[in-house]
Order: sequence, then structure tokens, then C-alpha cells
Amino acid sequence: MESKLPDEPNAPGMPPVLRWHAVYTRSRFEKRLMELLVAKGIEAYVPMRKVMHQWSDRRKWVEEPIIRSYCFVKVDATDYYEVLNTPGAVRYIWFSGKPATIPERQIDILRAITGTDVEVHCLPDTFLPGTRVIITAGPLQGLTGELVNISNKKKIIVRIDHLNQVITLTISPMLIKIAK
Repeated sequence: MESKLPDEPNAPGMPPVLRWHAVYTRSRFEKRLMELLVAKGIEAYVPMRKVMHQWSDRRKWVEEPIIRSYCFVKVDATDYYEVLNTPGAVRYIWFSGKPATIPERQIDILRAITGTDVEVHCLPDTFLPGTRVIITAGPLQGLTGELVNISNKKKIIVRIDHLNQVITLTISPMLIKIAK
């Protein structure tokens, strides 16, 4: 990828134009990267949710990112490389040959959603009809099938083809992943 700055320099005397960008992070480093960027004076945001984790000896509420491996930063051309020079930042997300900008209203929506008690899950947009998937939990764990339909992002219909029959079932998208 090119290393092109997100914006041309502003005219003299004009305030810098700050835009939101998505930064891909090191694995499980989203929150720490956000803390490091804020300490540098760069506005950063990672949408978080509270989840109950169960260990063998205890249960505990923990915060985890809604969108794994992403941190959103609001920068202009002068701070663009400062973000990349921060430990944990891997690269900017690019679209059409330049760093992707995220509209302010979408960041506001993420903030509004995470400020409520609504249960939030982020599903990859790679679940397209025809994709081979595997069920990861429940009584059908390990069963593979073909994704047929996604209805309202709440339920997924999977065609199971292990029985020389076509069986469709409705299952939560949180219980499947792409089969390898």
C-alpha cells in the first residue's frame, strides 16, 4: 500500500481538519492502544461492551471490544504517522487507495449504542450466502453446512448436508464461524 497522507495540508491560518480513521491493532491490544494514543493527546475510541466471563473458579464482568482489532482515531495529517508509531498500531484500514474515513455520525452511533444496556455483537461481513460454516457451540457443535440466509442479523439459516438430505435450521450467528 502507498504511504499517502489522508489529507492535503490545510491552508495557512486554517484549523486542521480532523477526521476519524480505523486503525488495525495488534491482537488483544485495542484498549491499550487507545490509552497510549490518548496519553499522546490523540482522540481515540474503542467501542466496548461488558460481558460475563466464566472461569472454573469464578465469574466476572469484563469489558471487551465490540469490534476486535480495531481502534478509531480522530487525526489530521500531522498526527497520521504518530498513530502508526505507537506500540500496538499495525496499519490504517484503506479503501479505494486511501485511508478510509469514518463519518462522525457513525462514531456517534457506536457511542450511543455502547452507552446502553442493549446486548451488542459484531458479526463479520464475510458471512455471505453460499459460505461454508461450522457450528461452534450447542448440541450441533462441529457440524458443518452452507449458509443459506441471514435474516435481520439475528438468525442464520444453515443447510446441513451430512445426512444426504437437506435440513435447514435457524441458529444464532454467534454460534457459527467460517469453516476452513
